[in-house]
Amino acid sequence: MSRNVAEAMVSVLEKTGAQHCYGIPGDTLNHFTDALSRSAISFVHMRHEEAGAFAAGAEALLADRLTLCAGSCGPGSLHFINGIWESNRNRAPVVLIASQIVRDQLGFEFPQEVDFRAVYAAGTVFCEEIRTPEQAVRMTVMAAQAAMARRGVAVLIVPADIFAAKAENTSGYRPHFARPVVTPNASEIALMADMLNAGKRITIFGGSGCEDAHDQIVRLADALKAPVARTSRAKDFLEHDNPFDVGMTGMIGAEGGLHAVTSCDTLLLLGCNFAWSQYYPDKARIIQLDIDPVHLGRRHPVDLGVAGDVGATLDALLPHITPRTDRAFLDASLKVAHEAQHKLDERAVTGGKGTIHPQYLAATVARHAAPNAVFTADGGSPMVWVLRHVPSTGQNRTLVSLSHGTMANAMPQALGAQKAFPDRQVISFSGDGGIAMLLGDLLTSIQENLPIKVVVFNNSSLNFVELEQKVEGLLDHYTNLINPDFSHVASAIGLWSRQVENPVDLDAAVQEFLAVPGPALLDVVTNEFELVMPPDIHAKEVAGMALYAAKGLLSGRAGDVAHLIGGALRR
Repeated sequence: MSRNVAEAMVSVLEKTGAQHCYGIPGDTLNHFTDALSRSAISFVHMRHEEAGAFAAGAEALLADRLTLCAGSCGPGSLHFINGIWESNRNRAPVVLIASQIVRDQLGFEFPQEVDFRAVYAAGTVFCEEIRTPEQAVRMTVMAAQAAMARRGVAVLIVPADIFAAKAENTSGYRPHFARPVVTPNASEIALMADMLNAGKRITIFGGSGCEDAHDQIVRLADALKAPVARTSRAKDFLEHDNPFDVGMTGMIGAEGGLHAVTSCDTLLLLGCNFAWSQYYPDKARIIQLDIDPVHLGRRHPVDLGVAGDVGATLDALLPHITPRTDRAFLDASLKVAHEAQHKLDERAVTGGKGTIHPQYLAATVARHAAPNAVFTADGGSPMVWVLRHVPSTGQNRTLVSLSHGTMANAMPQALGAQKAFPDRQVISFSGDGGIAMLLGDLLTSIQENLPIKVVVFNNSSLNFVELEQKVEGLLDHYTNLINPDFSHVASAIGLWSRQVENPVDLDAAVQEFLAVPGPALLDVVTNEFELVMPPDIHAKEVAGMALYAAKGLLSGRAGDVAHLIGGALRR
């Protein structure tokens, strides 16, 4: 029985283990969606393609499996672009099927013609057009393998007439997903051991490459009596069951991680491509281990760069480490970390009447959430609150936009996470700006029967942008939001919903919200003057805030300035 190209491509994608394809149907995609309808791959009908790319990226990353997006020609496949950039930067294995107008019309500025290769090539790991039916199966295999091996988004551009054509030369090609284990050579292992054994104040700094290496890192920290700091992306992998954990460093970290990294004389970077050079130590020997040799030394100069998987490399390294007993640096770092966390927790308490601290909201949700819940958070302050106030359990997961730093990622990523794990609790920490940007895909939670739980941090502003403006000494312009009661909007869509304004009502509301069997939204009015404080305050930032205060007083905004200064002084 002969097959068309769309059917042959879907057959290949089924063999990869892909379970879902996110998108919106359209004319040039019709043969592909028709083929999907007879396959084991479910089509998830979104309301906006950008949300579909966010959702696909979340499923691909959290479930560690190939996940699909598909769109129609022109604006349909263009709409994916921001979510595709986010997914690619998260190293999520996604294949985007970008359907195209028929080949005979390409190059003549036909309606809806878009050069997708020019658009997507810069932000993906693979981007090719299928030019003949004979290429289709082989190219689909290559796209799937590229997405999995290079950990990113692969784009297949498919003219509509290719989909409909008879499939040719399809036998023999099938996807292969190799998973090699890489370790440095023996001389590099010896050099690492020599440098670590010679160090007096050693800090381990882990990133997302530590996902499967928790136990080896704890054993190494114990042998070296070294504090373990982490990037934001390593929270799920290094925070739990780790007596050496001193927290995050960087702009949204705390003093514990900052002290451990900047005060050491030897820094071991593990699976960490940390971007902020101002948070590296001024005088320390630095060893960097990363699976990608291209990453070595690209953010900050290092003394030794080696390539390998973190867990396997530490297994090879540990027998060469001389155990030590001196805990002075470790204990000093732990003391700073505990004091820093205590300061953060002081804000995660019930506020006065009419004032709900966003930290208290995050901590309350975390306290009542399932141990294996999946949390997503919008770029901006919701991301900070989930990273600071939702403890890692070793079972739960957090997904935030760090490398791309986009708005509006949380709710669509929650949809994808719920598709990936239908039996787990999935909670979105959405900013009021973020939820409004892709609000339409709340409808997808109803259409697809996805019981996501959406918490809206409603402070009537683009809070993080406002803070950035103030730090630069500028008055906050264009950051205010005139919001609806989001609980009424959600109720009209079909979600359980409620708005909370008084902190004494929050605990009970959160428990009721999380217990709802279907999708639910909790609109919480939070303190609009809450600050996200970095672990260290630089003179430039102090000067910027002082300049903002002066401008605010001169412009008649004394009340806002008083709230801001009062909040800063309480810290």
